[in-house]
Amino acid sequence: MADPALETGTQPMIKYNADGLVPAIVQDHDTGEVLMMAWMNDAALQHTIEHKKATFYSRSRQKMWVKGESSGHVQVVKDVRVDCDQDTVLLTVESHGPACHVGYKTCFYRAFDQPDTLKTVEEKVYNPDDVYK
Repeated sequence: MADPALETGTQPMIKYNADGLVPAIVQDHDTGEVLMMAWMNDAALQHTIEHKKATFYSRSRQKMWVKGESSGHVQVVKDVRVDCDQDTVLLTVESHGPACHVGYKTCFYRAFDQPDTLKTVEEKVYNPDDVYK
């Protein structure tokens, strides 16, 4: 049986994985479009809540990062939610630029065309070489 305090309580009980991270889905506040998924540690989640700027934890660089610190494509956080199991975070944001570091508005720019084939279904909106120098 699930813990009622976890599912309906008012105290955060975030379930971080073994690496101390929780997945965060980022959604456009106005359109509802899913822009990206990234990981947060507790410090990144707290920073996001306090400063209203989407902040994540880079597994490859082993450090926190604020979305847009290199590109200028800042995400101003409008709402921070947690799912019923408190193992996923949802940010709704006002995005000041594309979300994807390879040039697309959203990181979800490809769809399965066949079980073993991906098809690009979005248009590039910027050249990453012009942004990340």
